[in-house]
Amino acid sequence: MADPHSEGAPPTQVRKREQFGTRFLSDPSRVFHHNTWDNVEWSEEQAAAAERKVLENSAQRVCQEKQVDYEVNAHKYWNDFYKIHENGFFKDRHWLFMEFPELAPSQNENHLKDLLMENKRNEISECQSSKGGPGLTTSEEQPKCSSTGLGPKTQLAPEEETQNFSHLQICAKFPGSSATYRILEVGCGVGNTVFPILQTNNDPGLFVYCCDFSSTAVELVQTNSEYDPSRCFAFVHDLCDGDQSYPVPENSIDVIVLIFVLSAIVPDKMQKVVNRLSRLLKSGGVMVLRDYGRYDMAQLRFKKGQCLSGNFYVRGDGTRVYFFTQGELDTLFTTAGLEKVQNLVDRRLQVNRGKQLTMYRVWVQCKYRKPLQPSTS
Repeated sequence: MADPHSEGAPPTQVRKREQFGTRFLSDPSRVFHHNTWDNVEWSEEQAAAAERKVLENSAQRVCQEKQVDYEVNAHKYWNDFYKIHENGFFKDRHWLFMEFPELAPSQNENHLKDLLMENKRNEISECQSSKGGPGLTTSEEQPKCSSTGLGPKTQLAPEEETQNFSHLQICAKFPGSSATYRILEVGCGVGNTVFPILQTNNDPGLFVYCCDFSSTAVELVQTNSEYDPSRCFAFVHDLCDGDQSYPVPENSIDVIVLIFVLSAIVPDKMQKVVNRLSRLLKSGGVMVLRDYGRYDMAQLRFKKGQCLSGNFYVRGDGTRVYFFTQGELDTLFTTAGLEKVQNLVDRRLQVNRGKQLTMYRVWVQCKYRKPLQPSTS
């Protein structure tokens, strides 16, 4: 359920790009000359005012009965959202390729070649060694034999088959099992990240998985004319349900994409979600994120009575959103055993020149890598 309520221009990198990252507001009288200004520094007064506004709008909390409703019926609120807006709410995220070049593996073939070959050797070795072993049922116990598709499919009793989908993946074929590079987008919405990836990459070894909490959103992806089952697999998934299996084994994914999705989860469930996702990553694989930062305009606009808990709010449509600090995200990812590659705050001043309005946006962008594991062969 990638959050479509807010889409922004891509953040500024150390290496500036031609279009973005070069517009700096040095003369306040020129504020309406561009739609967006980069790297906008906040004054102490502005930061203090934002903090006061958050204290004010979070003083009155949503009652417990309604909080339970927003959690229990979260799928309903997201389905209703997509039924209303379908695929016309926000634009395709072509900017992602500049920020996260891992999403275009064909452009990084030399960099990834050794890593992919090492992963393949490990997978073959582990898969062969597990043949004939006892059946394993938990995701923590699965042997890592994701991309080879080696070994016979384990036979289970009918009543076990539904409950042990992850068991069936052991050394067996699964969607994209023959792929050499796999991307998983969590919270795919209607495909504004997935379809640009498929359009940009012609690599026959690429396979993209995408899931969303909303069955309506997934149906919109699957019925899109650009959906290709030979290159993509879309499925409904509840990130917070620890008993729900992913359609891929552990250690099988090269890149996991989280774009405005983690913020929609109850804060005390975030760590388990990230932990589970990290186990899906291959050695050297990365998890990339872009999400709401603390004191973003959207947070300051909430009224009293919309706050669920600290920095966690409910919108008028029943969907929820959290606003992160860099430190909070770093703790989530490093606790899951990942290493920091990037963790930055993107502050922008967006301008509505027609209405002469200014909007201060704050986003956080992260990239964390699973440590490389030595070969066991």
